[in-house]
Amino acid sequence: MSTERDSETTFDEDSQPNDEVVPYSDDETEDELDDQEPAVEPQQNRVNKEAEETREPFKKDCTWQVKANDRRFHEQPQFMNTVFFCIKESKYANNAIKTYKYNALTFLPMNLFEQFKRAANFYFLVLLILQAIPQISTLAWYTTLVPLLVVLGITAIKDLVDDVARHKMDKEINNRTCEVIKDGRFKVAKWKDIQVGDVIRLKKNDFIPADILLLSSSEPNSLCYVETAELDGETNLKFKMALEVTHQYLQEENSLAAFDGFIECEEPNNRLDKFTGTLFWKNTSFPLDADKILLRGCVIRNTDFCHGLVIFAGADSKIMKNSGKTRFKRTKIDYLMNYMVYTIFVVLILLSAGLAIGHAYWEAQVGNFSWYLYDGEDSAPSYRGFLNFWGYIIVLNTLVPISLYVSVEVIRLGQSYFINWDLQMYYPEKDTPAKARTTTLNEQLGQIHYIFSDKTGTLTQNVMTFKKCCINGQIYGDHRDASQNSHSKIEPVDFSWNTFADGKLAFYDHYLIEQIQSGKEPEVQQFFFLLAVCHTVMADRLDGQLNYQAASPDEGALVSAARNFGFVFLARTQNTITISELGTERTYHVLALLDFNSDRKRMSIIVRTPEGNIRLYCKGADIVIYERLHRTNPTRQETQDALDIFASETLRTLCLCYKEIEEKEFEEWNKKFMAASVASTNRDEALDKVYEEIEKDLILLGATAIEDKLQDGVPETISKLSKADIKIWVLTGDKKETAENIGFACELLTEDTTICYGEDISALLHTRMENQRNRGGVYAKFVPRVYEPFFPSGGNRALIITGSWLNEILLEKKSKRSKILKLKFPRTEEGRRLRTQSMRKLEVKKEQQQQNFVDLACECSAVICCRVTPKQKAMVVDLVKRYKKAITLAIGDGANDVNMIKTAHIGVGISGQEGMQAVMSSDYSFAQFRYLQRLLLVHGRWSYIRMCKFLRYFFYKNFAFTLVHFWYSFFNGYSAQTAYEDWFITLYNVLYSSLPVLLMGLLDQDVSDKLSLRFPGLYVVGQRDLLFNYRRFFVSLLHGALTSLVLFFIPYGAYTQTMGQDGEAPSDYQSFAVTIASALIITVNFQIGLDTSYWTFVNAFSIFGSIALYFGIMFDFHSAGIHVLFPSSFQFTGTASNALRQPYIWLTIILTVAVCLLPIIAIRFLSMTIWPSESDKIQKHRKQLKAETQWQRRKHVFRRDVSTRRSAYAFSHQRGYADLISSGRSIRKKRSPLDGVIADGSAEYRRTAES
Repeated sequence: MSTERDSETTFDEDSQPNDEVVPYSDDETEDELDDQEPAVEPQQNRVNKEAEETREPFKKDCTWQVKANDRRFHEQPQFMNTVFFCIKESKYANNAIKTYKYNALTFLPMNLFEQFKRAANFYFLVLLILQAIPQISTLAWYTTLVPLLVVLGITAIKDLVDDVARHKMDKEINNRTCEVIKDGRFKVAKWKDIQVGDVIRLKKNDFIPADILLLSSSEPNSLCYVETAELDGETNLKFKMALEVTHQYLQEENSLAAFDGFIECEEPNNRLDKFTGTLFWKNTSFPLDADKILLRGCVIRNTDFCHGLVIFAGADSKIMKNSGKTRFKRTKIDYLMNYMVYTIFVVLILLSAGLAIGHAYWEAQVGNFSWYLYDGEDSAPSYRGFLNFWGYIIVLNTLVPISLYVSVEVIRLGQSYFINWDLQMYYPEKDTPAKARTTTLNEQLGQIHYIFSDKTGTLTQNVMTFKKCCINGQIYGDHRDASQNSHSKIEPVDFSWNTFADGKLAFYDHYLIEQIQSGKEPEVQQFFFLLAVCHTVMADRLDGQLNYQAASPDEGALVSAARNFGFVFLARTQNTITISELGTERTYHVLALLDFNSDRKRMSIIVRTPEGNIRLYCKGADIVIYERLHRTNPTRQETQDALDIFASETLRTLCLCYKEIEEKEFEEWNKKFMAASVASTNRDEALDKVYEEIEKDLILLGATAIEDKLQDGVPETISKLSKADIKIWVLTGDKKETAENIGFACELLTEDTTICYGEDISALLHTRMENQRNRGGVYAKFVPRVYEPFFPSGGNRALIITGSWLNEILLEKKSKRSKILKLKFPRTEEGRRLRTQSMRKLEVKKEQQQQNFVDLACECSAVICCRVTPKQKAMVVDLVKRYKKAITLAIGDGANDVNMIKTAHIGVGISGQEGMQAVMSSDYSFAQFRYLQRLLLVHGRWSYIRMCKFLRYFFYKNFAFTLVHFWYSFFNGYSAQTAYEDWFITLYNVLYSSLPVLLMGLLDQDVSDKLSLRFPGLYVVGQRDLLFNYRRFFVSLLHGALTSLVLFFIPYGAYTQTMGQDGEAPSDYQSFAVTIASALIITVNFQIGLDTSYWTFVNAFSIFGSIALYFGIMFDFHSAGIHVLFPSSFQFTGTASNALRQPYIWLTIILTVAVCLLPIIAIRFLSMTIWPSESDKIQKHRKQLKAETQWQRRKHVFRRDVSTRRSAYAFSHQRGYADLISSGRSIRKKRSPLDGVIADGSAEYRRTAES
């Protein structure tokens, strides 16, 4: 048994998932491993295993070849792919982006082809052909042609408008310009004309047009600062650095034009954080990595100009590869509507077949023996029945509503405009309105079960703000005056005394300023000095203003806070740092910079003061700082209490400490430090060990508290959406502590929440899998599934899981073991069968494990997935879609969210200061997360209710209209004769009954928007599909059938043996048709009045206007004048004026309408009185509910020594600029020969580390 289990394990059980790292890159899938492994004989296993261990990595993957300044190179035959027969094109994509579907030539044929793929449209095309056959048709051809042309025309115009917008957007992007080397010099060229191998020049604030290799820039050592907001939503700058050889030789235009380097690299892929390649130039090869690549979509910042070589263009660029497949999204109601249309097809065929059989029987029994019915054709009754079958298909064709689809599109278009026009979703600060980028998904907004949200830039502003601090055991940051008296309302601190203050910090504790300026407590000044000196921020001056560039927003916030409080970081060189201390400028010698990483969770700096003392300053997470404190720290407990308070307020904290170092101690440590710095192997581990030796016996100064500023209204929005029974999952690339902290800040998590982590979940799932294996083996999925909860009922639980644990749990993790298994390729049929069986078991096990994980996660009130890749985000969304069959919505702001946005049923992009990549791929966009509650609870719910009412009424009115023919058949020998005039049939769905139902679908609302937001529980009707389902559909059909029964038989009974007042008999066929038609129009229009919840002048006008329009057109069509002009088309001459002047006819019409509507009124009254819905109750008391209630944030209760969590430490989750600073590469100054030696040594040791 143990052997079998080992063979089923596809992941390495010995390795524990690392919470700090983002798992493997997105493109490293098992499929690739399959492709890379050769199919070999069993005896070759040992040889292949040795080869696998010794071969050079990635060499065989580097098949993408780029030659600089040589376009002909990329047009060689070996780079051409066959597209169609003998037509070939280069495998290198051009840089033009194409998102449109049609051009001038293809629009008409392609659009018509797409429209006729719809079953209803194709059905009506077939009907039109059938109506051209005189032996079959009893209806004129125009009764089908006119509605069909209207439907096709409106849909085509809508598609055309959408595609023109895409053309404009593509044109705008493709026609952006940059400088490209042509004919030996830089010339302005459009983006669409850029090709792989071109050398281009970009300037400050330019968008990068393609994925390029950085060759040189205006900065020292060809550094280039880029903003990656388009990719990941982060606004802090990242730096890239060119190769030293290209920096040295490729600065001038003539040298760039002569550059003939050759690059071999990996094929285009979606790995944003990795790149592998080699540059061959000057008979030397130079390794390339992601730090030398500028990606399309990023923006050049703080760099005057830079030069680059295009490697991937257009569709091959990483940002385009990351966008995932564009999926055609359709709503749940769309699918349901299609099935209902198919149901109506079946009903139509059954009715037609039954009536055709009836006609054949009638012909045999009656028709053949009635001389006055002889038509001159001696056809058999069965043949006449067959012809009548097609005749009834035509007559009853209005059961399948041709105008249904176009009406739905018009309603959706109108609802989209309402979203666009909603001023309460407009963000004035960025002049950004809400935008419905698709018109096909509106009602699905009212059915959402799960929301998957990014964190950075979506829930948060990605703006860090210094809020509070604890110094020497004293907490600062509350609303206090200079005398320590607390005030509820107080002016912010005035920093005008400080010439370097940036004016952006809002701080309300005046007592702290008093302490700094008085100098009574030296620890206070020491605290802010530490913030000003211990960091990797770089400073520059632009237009006389001091600006900071930080590796993370946290560091920038701390240094800016120190600046405002009078301790200003002014400048740094490779080995000095200059600080302005309350106006006094002092320069310190930097002896060592001990950078942050995710394992150390701290950073330190060792400086020599102008007085000659050596001091270490350190800041880091409390969990690592407290382990390294000196035993005698008098404020240790007070600072811990402050940290607990800050944690309860969801602030990000760092502990600050320092240490005096003796000269002798430093010299001994420095020798070890220098030795570790040049270690050829395990350099990072050696350095960390040396750092540990000096970072001990520290003296605690205090702690900082930074607010990772949430967007306005995020907790309120999450609270309301939770009350609407919508579950919110946060999927982020951030580290676990940060994600957890934001969970508490936005109230996804509370102090009462029991948090389960990856290891807890893994144990629970392992136990469940064992139980399932014992019960039914790995094929337990074929046994009827009994759902067992993972947790006892009651209690509030949340799941926090990292990307590494996610791979472990979902059996997505790869290892060498799986590769070795694949080498054992079976030769015999039995071996192949066993291998297939084993693989199938693995697949079943994986599917079972994923099902269990989704079940477990859905039992939690909140789920936070951190350190996940874009592919994992999409995978989590897909798992919930697949196993829960739930409607999902994904919301994000960066390119790393695009895959998730496209995978979910509905994708929402946050637009604003971050990039537009997510917006471009989204279905809806707006500027702030808080607008999501209005999008779902108001627009989504209204759209769902309107669409459901529209569809129920539409099916009802068409059945009421069409089934009159069915009842009439019993009295006309089943001869497929129509009960109405042809023109009435043509215009019924187009004019007489279309406007009221369209306006109800656009304007109706059961309760106001304010009440919709105030009572989120109203939203659940959409989640449970209560307003439109098969039961509701059949009720509508039954209602229509009963209405048609009344419409036919009451006039039929009234017309039997009657006589008009003037002695004329109005009981002819044409008068009968007019009576039924008039009763029908009044009934269906009054019926929609009963269905309308929100009355406006427009609704009332449309109902009475439709009735008036019917009578106006009917009198015109029945006039003698039009009959003279078109005698064959208008044959009801004088019928309306003759029939409708008889009071008896009007009484008949009134009786018919009353019998149709009074039962409905009675049923509605009883249901609203005895079984009122939630919206009925709110409507009834809406006047009392008008007063708005303000949402109250949950109060934090601090209990000493009861804190169950650590606050997130305020650091970037990547290395800072320390390596850059210590090597001197970022410093604008002439280097001395000694500097050059140091820099070369640093460069050499960095290359060693990279390799």
